[in-house]
Amino acid sequence: MKAIAQVWNHLEEGLVAFLLAAMTLVTFIYVMFNNLYVVFYAAADAMPALEDFWFSIGDFLLSAAQEMTWSSALTRVFFAWLIFLGISYGIRVGAHIGVDLLVRTFPAPLRRACSLLVLFIVFGYAMLMMISSYDWVMALFHAELGAEDLDEFHIMQWHITLVVPLGFALVILRLIEALVLTLKGHQNGLQMADEAADALKLTADNATDKHRDEEPRS
Repeated sequence: MKAIAQVWNHLEEGLVAFLLAAMTLVTFIYVMFNNLYVVFYAAADAMPALEDFWFSIGDFLLSAAQEMTWSSALTRVFFAWLIFLGISYGIRVGAHIGVDLLVRTFPAPLRRACSLLVLFIVFGYAMLMMISSYDWVMALFHAELGAEDLDEFHIMQWHITLVVPLGFALVILRLIEALVLTLKGHQNGLQMADEAADALKLTADNATDKHRDEEPRS
């Protein structure tokens, strides 16, 4: 089980990293093509002897930029996949923001009961979203609708929206994992980020660094 969990964790991290890199790369290439051709047109004006050479490069870049109408749509697809795959990743690493200031003041048994209640509520919500989004994907599958600006690559709308039920299925698995760990006493419900504690820690670290800088040196 540990080996499967490690493979799952690495695959999850790899997908998140790939989507971030792909978004950045596609956007970079489009911006470069959409602006760099001006440089070669200017070089053609500055060096008439090589005018045809510089113009050919500029024309190539301009035409490539005009043909990349799909880049914005593809970036949005990557971003959507990043969001829905990132939900389960956020649960694993405790990146989601916790609104539990009042609950943290409760005694340990009551805090544990609240954590279990939250897990069951979120589990029910994730199940509802997974089932309803699956029906949505199946409707798009039977409709055979092409994705806007991406249909030339034979990408259908259901290819894109498939990430919604998949993402919530991964969330359900993470919630089951959190439930098991909570019942065993290894953690207390969803391990969520505490912005207040992080801010206080950052303030304390900054104060320590400032005090260290102000200390007289012998």
